[in-house]
Amino acid sequence: MSTRSGIGVDVHPLVQGLTLVLGGVAIPFDKGLSGHSDGDVLVHAVIDAVLGGVGLGDIGQHFPSADPELEGIESTRLLSKTAELVADSSWRTTYVDATILAESPVLGPFLQQMRYGIASHLGLGEAEVNIKATTTDHLGFIGKCEGIAAVAIATVESI
Repeated sequence: MSTRSGIGVDVHPLVQGLTLVLGGVAIPFDKGLSGHSDGDVLVHAVIDAVLGGVGLGDIGQHFPSADPELEGIESTRLLSKTAELVADSSWRTTYVDATILAESPVLGPFLQQMRYGIASHLGLGEAEVNIKATTTDHLGFIGKCEGIAAVAIATVESI
């Protein structure tokens, strides 16, 4: 059995008038993430980490922003499709660890729900997914509440 890891990173700008979605969870906030899909940087980073571990490229190769059918799509649907791609390649995700970088809003009350959702879309138990959040202490575009980023690492094993 072979084990590998992949890393994913995603960043989107915060804009007025959109719903903030992170890890598939709608977060009460006055801004949301702009993107071709729902802009869910956490799920996008997890997708890239999983695809990278398996050696299947990145999110843009499988779910291109030029595809009009993907406009506004829930990123968790893309995560479920990613799990199918991984299984079709004779691999499975065994663990995901991710960090959200956001100055605001406070995300602690939503992390467990994000963890549960990501785990379920990947066919994992909650113990196999860890989600954290941190700030940049008011530094940079994240610290100025102009955007949110996420970083993820996924461990995969051949089956």
